[in-house]
Amino acid sequence: MPMAYGPRVAVVLKGWPRLSETFIAQEIAGLEARGVALEIWSLRRPTDKSRHPVHDRVAARVVYLPEYLKDDPGRVGRGWLAARRLPGYAAARSKFIADVRRDPTANRLRRWGQALVLAAELPESVERLYAHFLHAPASVTRYAAVMRGLPWSVSAHAKDIWTSEPWEIAAKLADCAWLTTCTAFGLQRLRALAPHPERLQLVYHGLDMAHLPSPPTSRPVRDGRDPADPAVILSIGRAVEKKGYGDLLVALASLPRDLHWRFEHVGGGALADGLKAQARSLGIAERCRWHGAQPQEAVFAALAEGDLFVLASKRAADGDQDGLPNVLMEAAYQGLPIVSTRAAAIGEFIKDGINGLLVSPGAPHELAVALERLVRDPAQRRRFADAAGHTVRTRFSYEAGVDWIAGALGQAPAAARAAE
Repeated sequence: MPMAYGPRVAVVLKGWPRLSETFIAQEIAGLEARGVALEIWSLRRPTDKSRHPVHDRVAARVVYLPEYLKDDPGRVGRGWLAARRLPGYAAARSKFIADVRRDPTANRLRRWGQALVLAAELPESVERLYAHFLHAPASVTRYAAVMRGLPWSVSAHAKDIWTSEPWEIAAKLADCAWLTTCTAFGLQRLRALAPHPERLQLVYHGLDMAHLPSPPTSRPVRDGRDPADPAVILSIGRAVEKKGYGDLLVALASLPRDLHWRFEHVGGGALADGLKAQARSLGIAERCRWHGAQPQEAVFAALAEGDLFVLASKRAADGDQDGLPNVLMEAAYQGLPIVSTRAAAIGEFIKDGINGLLVSPGAPHELAVALERLVRDPAQRRRFADAAGHTVRTRFSYEAGVDWIAGALGQAPAAARAAE
């Protein structure tokens, strides 16, 4: 979608494109469709080897900031020379000095250097900045916005809410024009830290169903009795501590011997090799298939082939935890019954015994009982899947969320506003 006018909004991201952040790409595509002229500024270059189709629907120019300042000292130096002449440079520098006194790390210095480049290189047409994630992207955005004298806003999600220091969250919430977050659970924490809680808005991600594959019209009826056609237990998520895959493998290993199943996992992550080793030590490696990170077509193909979906989320040792994983809504939309945990905001979507099953986080025995119950009962799986599909279609509106953000960013392009 070519744009005949300069970008009005600079969107600052950790990385673009990223397979694990479909919800961000979906939002950006929706904003462009609503007439918001934007460009993307990424703190990192992509590491994934493939893309989702939604990434190809985004027309915005993408600019990569120096990921490490040492990699492009000339660009950083030019950014500093230009930024120090901006009217808000002194105020931004004061905020940075206050932050670095509390957090004297290389990462803090890197955020400042990236902000110098961002502030120096932003097109004159940009009227506001908008960051995804409250940690590094919001830091870079905050400093650059102050230097340029522009308003800035932020969407907070999960890890950024739970692992950022309270003092830093409060400082950012004092400065930003508004914040959205995708769960009532996260909103409660942020409002407790916000000097202006009225600036915070709950916006569920939802699903852009118009651009997703239709749910399968039928599924095989597998109940775990046929060793030649085992029930497919599917999970999609990064192999990180908060996803609870270690607990899930223990649960799978404890399922009765007469229950025939196969576990399919889609997702990359640092713990993948350790999980494969754990599966071998539990004696279930031959029943587990590890597909790694996959593009959206492969993700939805896996959802179409599964019998039930499981996500064993829990709070990690460093405090990181999920918000409301979009993959649960994708599974529901595709007609899969869900087993998950009462961690984080999952209960805002799944109601135990109504549209899925929830167990305690970090409780492999409870998880095994829930999995066995649904594997053996295809009729109950269908009832839960139908109820969860109804929930995602009625209570989690993608359109309403993107409409709100587009309105808050100023929906009409600058050229259109000038003609009014």
